[in-house]
This record gives sequence, C-alpha cells and structure tokens, in this order.
Amino acid sequence: MPAQRLKEYLNGNNIKYLSIAHSEAYTAQETAELTHISGKELAKTVIIKKDVQMAMAVLPASHKIDWNLLKTVTAAVKIELASEKEFEDMFSDCEIGAMPPFGNLYGMEVFVEESLTKDKEIAFKAGSHIELIKLSYEDFSRLVKPKVVKFSPANM
Repeated sequence: MPAQRLKEYLNGNNIKYLSIAHSEAYTAQETAELTHISGKELAKTVIIKKDVQMAMAVLPASHKIDWNLLKTVTAAVKIELASEKEFEDMFSDCEIGAMPPFGNLYGMEVFVEESLTKDKEIAFKAGSHIELIKLSYEDFSRLVKPKVVKFSPANM
C-alpha cells in the first residue's frame, strides 16, 4: 500500500489529515480537477538533482519551476530535473510520479515554493495515483522542515 508509510508517520505524530480517494490521475492538474482542489492549492512534488544530491521541489500544481531561479535560491552549481531511472529505487513504497513531499522520510532535502505557505492547508499525492492527503500547512512544515524559497513566479 503506497500511502501506508506516510499514514503511519502522520498517525505516529498525532497529525489530523484527510485521505481523499479519487479516480486514477497522473498529472497534478488532472488530480486537482478530479478532487475539486484548486491547482494553486494542490502541491506537486518534483524530484530534482541539486549538484549530485537528489532533492524535492514542491510547488502548486498550476505552477512551473523557474530553473534559473531555483538554482540561485538553492545555491546550487548545477540543478536539473531528475530522471525516473535515477530515483525510482528511492521510492519503493510509491508509484512513480506520486511521491509525497515528505523528503524527511526518504533522506532528501525539500524546497517549498513560498506561495504554498500562504494557504492554510496543503494537499498532495499520497504515494499513488488514486489518493491524496490533505493536512494543515503548519503540520506539514513542522514535520518536514522544508526550505521555503521563491522558485516559481505566479505568472509562469
């Protein structure tokens, strides 16, 4: 079960969350439409290579990464999108493309687009293409301790 590890972690930390089952959806925008959650409120997790380390960039589903800006704000020499082959073994409990933004569970640094911090709640794929988890942004931030940076201008 893809969401089991995440749910055990949330339950172990006494976090209140909502699990939302939905029809199979592969893109963040498609998931947002199916679940009636705004594309700016649904977070997508993008696996990046920051120099030689894998990391997570978490941003609203309706946004795109400004790679030059992300490179600057992370102080990386080189930054790029990681290929599925490079990270698939790191997420054995998740379907590829449905990784939750809990880098702390996978030994990865997490960069959150600052616009996500303006919402009271955060929703994201729970390790599969048929389930979302929704919880308070405050709880997410407390557990994950992401680095909040601006890497996706709203007008992209």
